[in-house]
Amino acid sequence: MSSAPKKRYRVRRSGPLIGSVRVPGDKSIGHRSLIFAALGRGVSRITGLSEGLDNAATRQAFRSMGVAIESSDAATSVHGVGLRGLRMPTDVVDCGNSGTTMRLLAGLLSGQRFGTRMTGDDSLTRRPMGRVIKPLRARGAHIAGTAGDKPDEVYPPISIAPLVEGEALRGLEYSMPIASAQVKSALLLSGLYASGPTAIEEPVLSRDHTERMMLALGVPLQTAGASVVLDPNDDWARGWEPFEWRVPGDPSSAAFPLLAAAMIPGSRVSVQDVCVNPTRTGLFDWLRLLGVNISLRPSGHGAGDEPMAEIDVRHGTVRGSVAGGELIVRMIDEIPAVCALAAVSTGRTEIRDAAELRVKESDRIATMAQVLDAFGVPCEELPDGLIITGGAPLRGAEIESRGDHRIAMAATLLGLLAEGESLIDGAEAVDTSFPGFVGLLRSLGADISEETL
Repeated sequence: MSSAPKKRYRVRRSGPLIGSVRVPGDKSIGHRSLIFAALGRGVSRITGLSEGLDNAATRQAFRSMGVAIESSDAATSVHGVGLRGLRMPTDVVDCGNSGTTMRLLAGLLSGQRFGTRMTGDDSLTRRPMGRVIKPLRARGAHIAGTAGDKPDEVYPPISIAPLVEGEALRGLEYSMPIASAQVKSALLLSGLYASGPTAIEEPVLSRDHTERMMLALGVPLQTAGASVVLDPNDDWARGWEPFEWRVPGDPSSAAFPLLAAAMIPGSRVSVQDVCVNPTRTGLFDWLRLLGVNISLRPSGHGAGDEPMAEIDVRHGTVRGSVAGGELIVRMIDEIPAVCALAAVSTGRTEIRDAAELRVKESDRIATMAQVLDAFGVPCEELPDGLIITGGAPLRGAEIESRGDHRIAMAATLLGLLAEGESLIDGAEAVDTSFPGFVGLLRSLGADISEETL
């Protein structure tokens, strides 16, 4: 994928943010909707798909494997080829910055009778892939990564050799050491091609979009808490008919305008049709504990029977608290935004059990500690989180995103409350998940501009 032009945000202290907006479709649901549409029998129609670069990487990957995909302002039409209809890619599959694309396709492509090689941008090639490659190899996949910084870890590019005639992936029982929706989904997708059941148990339940979609499409799946079993030998049609799905708004993107409202005096912002799957509502549950004025009003269902709601937040006094355990699993992508809120909360905020943040687009624990320090916020970095003392006046700062969209957006929130101008370099990273981020904030009254360098 071609490199994006360099961008910078200029952010200044802003008055109240007021209004009702929509955010891009949920990336996680978008990736999976494209996958199941591509594997369906006929033309599926997806509305609300994010135009961000991450979903675009998945879309382009399937085009390279012979799936016709047509996109317009109204919808994305995917001409499904069935479970066995994918073709060998015409070139190396470029996943861009999308770890979800790479990990989910690793599972899907492990069951094919053609070989594949996947790579990504500089950020993605530094992210560990051993946790998905190891269980796939245990079930007979011919998959390998590349040596990197850590001698006991593997990284992209990933190479997958074909299964030969008469060879199939084996059944698998796997107890996951760390809850991960991407690893779980990769194993379930590979399980569609296995000769026996796939049984997975997580320490706590991670986001379950893949399971919801499989159940909606008639895949023989059983779920119980943090356990899931897929048995391809059960009586089923070994495929599914085309569908029409609507991708709900991304709660991780919605976090930024909503927390901006919580932070800036006099603000009130609502975001329409946001995904409120219980595995994704950790942030909203935690905000209630902090005393944030937040309300959720149901607004129907989206792809795979995902619940949606209109979420409204008003400014008010916010107190610090402790977040850890299963709550962190349900709000892991929102932690950078939470750090911005903690900077203006009263008292101390502790974030624990978040070591997963160290292997995202950047080491988000270390990077957010540096961002907070630049804005004048007292902060202590922990191995698995942060301790943030809120309430100090914020000063303008110049921040480098390090290629991480959520770091850039969290720094922007801090800039909206800081004295003086703040510069956010590397802002092009935001286009991976939230194209139109600046325009949305400006529509609410934020003093922010975007420059192409």
